Amino acid sequence: MTELPKPYLTGHFTPVTDEITARELTVHGTLPPELNGRYFRNGHNPKPGVTPSHWFKGEGMIHGVRLSGGRAEWYRNRWVRTPYLDGVPFTGTELEVSAAATNVIFHGGRYLALQEANLPWEITAELDTVGVYDFGGKLTSAMTAHPREDPVTGELHFFGYSPFPPYLTYHVASASGEIVRSEVIDGSGPSLMHDFAITRDHVVFLNSSVVFDHAEHSGIPYRWHDDVPFRIGVMPRTGPSRITWFEAGQAALLHVTNAYVDPDGRVVVEGPRYDRASWESSWKWWIGAPGHGTSPDAGSTLHRWILDPATGKATDEPLDDLATEFPSINDASTGAANRYSYAIAFPGAGLSGYHTVKFDTSTGRRQLLSHGEHRMPGEAVFVPAEGGTGEDDGYLLTIVSDLRADASQLLVLDAADLGKDPIATVELPRRVPAGIHGHWIEDDK
Repeated sequence: MTELPKPYLTGHFTPVTDEITARELTVHGTLPPELNGRYFRNGHNPKPGVTPSHWFKGEGMIHGVRLSGGRAEWYRNRWVRTPYLDGVPFTGTELEVSAAATNVIFHGGRYLALQEANLPWEITAELDTVGVYDFGGKLTSAMTAHPREDPVTGELHFFGYSPFPPYLTYHVASASGEIVRSEVIDGSGPSLMHDFAITRDHVVFLNSSVVFDHAEHSGIPYRWHDDVPFRIGVMPRTGPSRITWFEAGQAALLHVTNAYVDPDGRVVVEGPRYDRASWESSWKWWIGAPGHGTSPDAGSTLHRWILDPATGKATDEPLDDLATEFPSINDASTGAANRYSYAIAFPGAGLSGYHTVKFDTSTGRRQLLSHGEHRMPGEAVFVPAEGGTGEDDGYLLTIVSDLRADASQLLVLDAADLGKDPIATVELPRRVPAGIHGHWIEDDK
């Protein structure tokens, strides 16, 4: 019996086989003059001949576009050259052998490629690999691929998790990139903990119903367990490390949209929620199991959890029924109440194709941008407009994969109104595979 190709190696996710550099890219429309920097986006791109057992285990490749003075100066793509990529003997620790394939950030003067089970790998502004980075020897746990930078202090908050004790370790790095706090957090369990959140006064950790299970042989040893509740832990950012855990039924989150404290002193957490059915359907796609759907997301939908310290209770509120993932916001609102968020909307729930969606949680309304047949957008990265005063005064950057044209474009969208035509479209020299996360990194950072 012939084994079918893995879904994460076909269609929009088909890996590219080489590294290229192209200069002076064609731009349709006008690039906003304040867009001076680099858009970097990471994702799984196995080398030719390699078939990973799970989507999350593919080798990391970063795609970059340099914008300056209204020009698209270059595009380039590079694998992060870790021992995981090259498969060569390595004398370092297991924490160092990273796929480095989930996210790419800039903090403390360093570009870091991240994968949550490992240490970061440093790269250059031109995407060359520097090497493993452990914050001068101060980071001895794995580092989440979803650190949170406080927009007020510039501190970077992050964590490492493990299927074995200690299950959860919390870290804070100063704005200059020095680790100033590291501690084990009590009460956590062996959950798959991909993301977390901060408010201006709290750290918020997630223990989902997906936990370590050595019977899972896909290479990512976690499974949904009906007897494990979804728990949200809230800990003050200052003072004694006293964490309060709130039980909230059964659920899993891969990504948190945002968290904040409401006027009644309750902690609010928002993000796309998986129930068991949607998680297991998505997992089938991620491992290429029989019966998987045509899309990597099978139905996570935007929810809000309200955690009341006075009662110790958590309330779960559905906010929308679209199947969405990869949420983003204006990062200036991180940890504070936000009105708008953005995400990829997947086929289903009345949609026949991929869309970029903007949610207005104050009114419950949403705005959808269809990208057309055979086209798939990536995560929408918000960039503030120069002189903007409103939360949505800015631009969304997203790379769109076009299967029919075998091409990709970087779109610059008006974040305030997705109904408008793109402000600018940058033609990329190749089809860029659908990926994971990225960031806009300004030149003056």
